[in-house]
Amino acid sequence: MTAGAPSAPPTFVTPPSWARAQRVHLDELLLEQAHLEKKAAAGAVAFLFRLPVEPRLHRQLSALAREELVHFERTLKLLQERGVAFEAQASSGYAEQLKKGVRRQHRDRLVDELLVAALIERRSHERMTLLSEFACGDAPEVARFYAELCPAEERHESLYLDLATLVLDADAIQQRYLELSEHEAGVLRGLPFAPRLHSGLPGEE
Repeated sequence: MTAGAPSAPPTFVTPPSWARAQRVHLDELLLEQAHLEKKAAAGAVAFLFRLPVEPRLHRQLSALAREELVHFERTLKLLQERGVAFEAQASSGYAEQLKKGVRRQHRDRLVDELLVAALIERRSHERMTLLSEFACGDAPEVARFYAELCPAEERHESLYLDLATLVLDADAIQQRYLELSEHEAGVLRGLPFAPRLHSGLPGEE
């Protein structure tokens, strides 16, 4: 993250019980992962055409898009190895609900969409870390896969925060990131538990 780029403490922490409950849904989670990686690559490319020109950050965003496609290909390979077909799948509703907090004015909208992308990367990092720990006994190859993706998710959050500073000053972004983090916490509390990376919590929680 560049100097002065914003950050915000998490307002929602996923408990280990979420990952324990997901252990029996690894194939469905991997199917979703393929869809998420493809969407993430498309989103990164779209931002390249909307952001103010800054060569260093644009190069990093281009590399992010390529990395998402590599992750997409890796997920497809793992699905094939596990005998799981790549097919259409219903969304968890997380991203759609998260985007309802995005403001509509042109500049504000771009900032909020970048911060939503950062939040998604942060939540993915948190939950992939949990899955890498709890899948070890049942599917070590899946645990390794998630563990290997985690550093990229962390870097991607930082990059989206840096990119937002091309549009708005860091202090304003930090405040807005906190506001959207609180919105995300409400979204997660309202979602049901499901075999999805960004689902709500199991019933006992």
